[in-house]
Parts: sequence; structure tokens; C-alpha cells
Amino acid sequence: MSDKKESLSKRQARKEELRRKERQQRIIVIGAVLLIAVALIGLVIVPSIQSAMNPGGDFVRITPQAYTTADGTRLGNPDAKVKIEVFEDFKCSACKIYTKNIEPDVIKNLVETGQVYYIHHMFPFLDDNASTKDSDRAALAAECAAEQNRYWDYKEILFENQKSVPGEFSDERLIAFAESLNLDMNQFNACYSQKTPQPRIDESLALGSQMGVQGTPSVFVNGVDVSPGKVPTFEQILQAVQLASAGN
Repeated sequence: MSDKKESLSKRQARKEELRRKERQQRIIVIGAVLLIAVALIGLVIVPSIQSAMNPGGDFVRITPQAYTTADGTRLGNPDAKVKIEVFEDFKCSACKIYTKNIEPDVIKNLVETGQVYYIHHMFPFLDDNASTKDSDRAALAAECAAEQNRYWDYKEILFENQKSVPGEFSDERLIAFAESLNLDMNQFNACYSQKTPQPRIDESLALGSQMGVQGTPSVFVNGVDVSPGKVPTFEQILQAVQLASAGN
């Protein structure tokens, strides 16, 4: 009888041990599920909080430059014998190449020396059949920066952040660009939301079509396209300027 009681006691002890292990396993499983749920919630909520705190997201910032002869979208001496007109779309990758690699030499060697009056025109056309309208928004924002005579800095920050992806020039990012340049945000936001510069953009589009712009960038020296269909080199622009100066 004693052996039977001892055997029964051992079986009960094993059952209790099994139940204890099952409870521990359930607790571990429930804890793991909760940790996974918290992690998943964090993946959703944290980016939302970060986005709310920084709606413009991360972007490349620039160091503003001093353009002593800047007048909106124009640089240099209005009385210069030679006029260079450039038509660009801020979504155009070839325009980024021109702006970063060619334009600085043009400004330094031709504009700042008084030989050339340099005019930049908006020609947003690449998003005509797209839903994002990045080109149109960027052109509008750049013109709003021009109203505070900060066009050239704003143009630089646009091209620095051009990645050729849809939505890269959202309202939030364009506003963030302006804030990073310390623009008067009340003035900028009013200009942008009311689309005040749209008539100027429409005029630039009409002028470009009249002058024969087929793509961007298009660079004209005294009305003559320097390199139709291609990004002009500084040497080509220089030669065109020299010929135009000699002709005058």
C-alpha cells in the first residue's frame, strides 16, 4: 500500500511539474508575442511621430552664397551687350549637370566680370503627364524664393536634393527647404499657397516655346541656342558670347 501511495505521489509530482513547465512556456510565448506586437507598433508609430516632427524629412542642406548682382531670377549687369537665357526644369537630370558643373564657370568668368546678363527661366514640363507635379511645385517655390531675392540659393538646394524619384518635391519638402534658408516663412507660405508667381511661370513657358525650346537645359546667347538638344560646355558658351560681343 505504501508503494502505491508513493507511486501516485510521484505521478502527481510529475503532472505538477509538467503543468508548471507548460505555464512557463505559455508565459514565454505570450511575452514574445507582446514584444513582437510592441516592436511592430513602434515601426508604425515612431516614423509617424518623426514625420510629424520633421515633415520635410532628411535632405541635403546648403551654405547660402552672396550673389551681389542678383535680382530675382537674374544675375549681372542688365546693360551688358550679351544676354544669356537659360530654360530649366528642376526635375531634369541634365539640368542638374549644367547647374553644378557649367553654370558656376559662366557666373564666375562671364557674369561677375560684367560681360553677360544672365537670366534663368522656369520651364516645368517633365511632369505634364504625371500626377506628382514635382516640376510645377518646384518652379512655384523657386519663384516664391525669388520674391525674397533668394532664388539662386533655392535653385541650388532643389538640385542638391534632386534624386529623380516621384514626390521628392512635395509641399512639405519645399517648405522645409525654404525654412533651412531662413526665408520669411509667412511671405513664402502666402506666395506658395496662393500661387502668386504662376503668371510669370506661364510667361516663361510661352517664351521658351516661342524661342524653340525642345528640352532642358536650353541655353541661348542673344537669342541663339548654343547647343540644341545637348548640355552645352562652358567653352561653347564662351565662344558664343565672344561671337555675340564681336557682332555688337
